[in-house]
Amino acid sequence: VSYGYGTTGARILPFLVGNVPFERLVELLNPQRSLAYHPLFQVMLAFNNIDVETAASGANVPGLIVSQEHADSGSARFDLLIRVVERRGPDGAPEGLAGEVDYATDLFDEDTIRQLTDRLLLLLTTASTDPDRRIGSVDVLGVVERRRLLVEWNGEGAQVGGAGSGASGLTVPGLFEAQVGRSPGSVAVVSGGVGVSYAELNARANVLARQLIGLGAGPEDLVAVALPPSVDLVVALLAVSKSGAGYVPVDVSLPAERVSWLLGDARPVLVLSCAEVAAGLPDGGVPWLLAEQWGSAGEPVRESVSDVVDGERLSALLPAHPAYAIYTSGSTGVPKGVVVEHRSVVAYLERARSAYPEAAGVVLVHSPVAFDLTVTGLFTPLVSGGCVRLGELDEGAVAGTRSSFMKVTPSHFSVLEALPDEVSPSGALVVGGEALHGEVVSRWRARNPGVTLFNAYGPTETTVNCTEFRLDPGTVLPAGPVPIGRPFPHMRVFVLDAGLSPVPVGVAGELYVSGSQVARGYVGRAGLTAGRFVACPFGSGRMYRTGDVVRWRA
Repeated sequence: VSYGYGTTGARILPFLVGNVPFERLVELLNPQRSLAYHPLFQVMLAFNNIDVETAASGANVPGLIVSQEHADSGSARFDLLIRVVERRGPDGAPEGLAGEVDYATDLFDEDTIRQLTDRLLLLLTTASTDPDRRIGSVDVLGVVERRRLLVEWNGEGAQVGGAGSGASGLTVPGLFEAQVGRSPGSVAVVSGGVGVSYAELNARANVLARQLIGLGAGPEDLVAVALPPSVDLVVALLAVSKSGAGYVPVDVSLPAERVSWLLGDARPVLVLSCAEVAAGLPDGGVPWLLAEQWGSAGEPVRESVSDVVDGERLSALLPAHPAYAIYTSGSTGVPKGVVVEHRSVVAYLERARSAYPEAAGVVLVHSPVAFDLTVTGLFTPLVSGGCVRLGELDEGAVAGTRSSFMKVTPSHFSVLEALPDEVSPSGALVVGGEALHGEVVSRWRARNPGVTLFNAYGPTETTVNCTEFRLDPGTVLPAGPVPIGRPFPHMRVFVLDAGLSPVPVGVAGELYVSGSQVARGYVGRAGLTAGRFVACPFGSGRMYRTGDVVRWRA
């Protein structure tokens, strides 16, 4: 059943296909009523193929001069009403179409309606000049808006840490070793009341790295790390990176069956652990090296132990080699090991230490190392000269020193609200891992008005985070969902339709991400990798298909 207009002479008569009166149809359907919208439809397109003005001026009424005047009621009957009238000249020849738009001003502003009509005109023009073209392939973006979406609102997409030999600044060990040179005597990590300096941490990692190399670990290999939060954990992560291998963090609280599956899927050449943890976990047929067997176990390490160099590794460590493989939670299916290369981690860390200068202070790391949220809290301080404190979230006030920087998920706000304010950071708080709503953070922010808040977004496949929305002290907190912001300088984001074409501002589409932080792919899953990491049509390289539905704000 369709509702439209038919014409008889100069009269416009409503008609209904099927000969059912419109009022009767409304009565039978009995739609849900609301004062906020029309119950049957919200958008209407009315087309008249007679010129009402011509008809009115041609009306012959004895003793009267007839003309047409607009009578504006000042209200909109529908959310959006588009009227189109076909014009004809005195000889009846067509002279084009005229149109006008009525809209509800509590839903639309004038700029939005102008953009909408511009796109409609572009669509009609394209369809009329190229009638064989598929409607879905018509580009409704003008040159200006396309440039805004693809260039002006995007990062540069530059590749950070390109091809090279693993020199300082191009790999994770290079970044850390450069910081050791700047602050060798500063405290790097504190755990359980025990602290180690940058020089000592670096020396211990060098000793273990050489031991790993001797056991066959090198570039393109993976080494699993199953340790509780401790100085040994940080030593192990750095040592694996120095050996050239990529680390696979294992959450030691997971069931034994899950750990066994993970080790079978990742196929590491070695597992670094300790006797206490190893006693409760299956070996998975992989060699284990316990902390009690490390080269420095039970004896002091000279801080002058030299750094591992490429000549000692099984092969040269390059920025394109894996830095780590972190397994997703599996909440949307089978867990997947995401392989992230050194150049991607370096790009993230170089941007992080610039964006979060507070990380050069004291940073509480409370989340498991198997969660990539920890990359921010653990490694950003270690390349910035900060001090990492490993502990539970509620240990901040007990330690006596307030953190200057911290990263949490939105779920942590209920915990922070129940704890003393000294537990929260004094400088900056990064929130990620889940969608953030203003109502969740409002009470915490009222108690901590001087803290800069960052809402960060990014799947593991884009190396921790790739976009960010910053809320400085005093900035009004948005109600409802907090925006995820703009991409990092070396990243680009695209909101695309099913045909991989950009959608206009305000239109929902799927989010794709490209740039130097895009991961290599999934461990042992070439097919899945090919389906999610696809060629980028807006430049060289690949982009990751997130599956998240977003829209650009005006």
